[in-house]
Formats: sequence, C-alpha cells, structure tokens
Amino acid sequence: MDKLILKAFLIIFLIILPNCGFKVLDNAELNNFNIKEIKVDGNNNRINFKIKNSILNHSSENGKNDLIIKISTKKNKNVKEKNIKNEITKYEIELQSNTTIYIIQTDTTHNISFSAKGHFDVNKNYSTTIDNEKRLITNLTDQISDQIIDSINIQLNDS
Repeated sequence: MDKLILKAFLIIFLIILPNCGFKVLDNAELNNFNIKEIKVDGNNNRINFKIKNSILNHSSENGKNDLIIKISTKKNKNVKEKNIKNEITKYEIELQSNTTIYIIQTDTTHNISFSAKGHFDVNKNYSTTIDNEKRLITNLTDQISDQIIDSINIQLNDS
C-alpha cells in the first residue's frame, strides 16, 4: 500500500513539475549593455586591471544601454592569526570597491559598494606564501567583478 501511494505521488509530481512555468534564464539577454568608459583608481593596479577586463568581457558592442563606470578599489591586508611564538600564521585580505554606474539613456547614477574578504596561510617558503596571497586576491577580484556585473544587470532590468 505504501509503495502504491509513493508511486502515485511520484507520477503526479513528475507531471506537475514540467508545467510549473520555470524557464531557464538566458544570460545573453542579461548582458545587454555597452560600456563606453571605465575609470578605475585605487592602490593596486593588478586588481583594477582584472576587474576592468572582467566587466569589459561581459559588455556587448550592440547593447541597448550605454554605461560609464567608475570603480575605486582598496585592498586591506591585516594579520588574522599568530602562534605562541608571536609569528604570523594567517593574513586576512579585504577588497573594497565603490562603484558608480551612470546609465546614459536614462541619465541615472547608482553608487554601490562591494566587499570581499578572505584569508591565506603563511608557509615556511616565502614563494608559497606569495602564491597563496595571489590566489586569494584573484578569487576576491573575481567575486567583486561578479558582484559588479550582477549589480549592473539588476539596475538595468529594474529601470
């Protein structure tokens, strides 16, 4: 009896699920913007360069909305952990980005702040420590870039 009820429930569930109205989102429709200009400033040129290129990769030449973007980034590196010998074992890096998005067609400006934080371990080898730091900065930069692109799409789809 229980197996019969379970089978009936599964059949009904499988019939209803495809008809729920769920539609896969097409990312080509989301990135419907053209970036006329990106201005970056901050204390780390590598981070600014990666963010700028990531945003430009999502831009479309024949997009409906023209944008001017100003990005100001700041990197903070702090000691997160020390051992008993007072040696640093972990660092924490925080990237902060203040972004101004100007939509030319609607003459609107949006100021948005983003933040990404992570930590990396200090290794006995200095080169490994530097590699850990670069890997973390790359991951945090990707997070900030994705947040900016998502925010652009939200602002354009809201207006």
